[in-house]
Amino acid sequence: MMFLEAKQVVKKYANHLALNEVNLQVPENSIYGLLGPNGAGKTTLIRIINQITGPDSGEIIFNGRPLKSEDVHRIGYLPEERGLYKKMKVGEQAVYLARMKGLSRNDALKKLKYWFEKFEIQPWWDKKVEELSKGMQQKIQFVVTVLHDPKLLIFDEPFSGFDPINANILKQEILKLKENGATILFSTHNMGSVEELCDHITLINQSKTILTGQIDDIRQSYKDNLIKLDFAGDRELIQTKLSDSFKVEKIEQINGLHTAYVKMPDETTINQMISTVINDVEIQ
Repeated sequence: MMFLEAKQVVKKYANHLALNEVNLQVPENSIYGLLGPNGAGKTTLIRIINQITGPDSGEIIFNGRPLKSEDVHRIGYLPEERGLYKKMKVGEQAVYLARMKGLSRNDALKKLKYWFEKFEIQPWWDKKVEELSKGMQQKIQFVVTVLHDPKLLIFDEPFSGFDPINANILKQEILKLKENGATILFSTHNMGSVEELCDHITLINQSKTILTGQIDDIRQSYKDNLIKLDFAGDRELIQTKLSDSFKVEKIEQINGLHTAYVKMPDETTINQMISTVINDVEIQ
């Protein structure tokens, strides 16, 4: 069953076409990757799903019916640009945001106690948000995003600002949320996270849907696994290092920049390939 669908969604801002008949089909109880470069239209689509703005045409289907205003209480949204009030105390603000999502004060306090103990952040309760590091603030925002047990969770670059240990903790919590029945829309530039977490992806570029489907199906569709890698540095060194692990089809040089065409085994990720050479060349 498709839990969330975008059908032929169009959105214009003045002379800029932000979304051009974009389609999205997110299966229930999946982690769905929404990918694309800056300016592709990802954030505009997320804002439409959250009813922050509306489409010029097309529609959003939520749990089998057109999206309604009251569905906002069934959605949790963690934006890339965090929005906590700097002068408020952490606990006071967390309760306030939970009440806005429909929880009673008692329920909010009970759930917050659980999450604050889980993340070992009880000492922050009476501190002002401005006293916390960026990573600490993001932990608080993650908690208030999931606190009301939404059926749909939208995470926009959720690991930004986290060290590897805390990023891994958050990944494990996202996987647990899926296990507990949540459907998750996950927007990121980090391809490693996509390969690690997502079941399906949609790639948006220049306002249009370019690629969509299950991760495994897309891998099969592009099973030649021929990767183009641009680099500046010692050509012989890079060729030697790549050839130790991968099949190098050819290396070209144009205006001082090298381009290697590398065949990767099915089980190898792009990140693994780059890590082979990253210390010796400048990846473009």
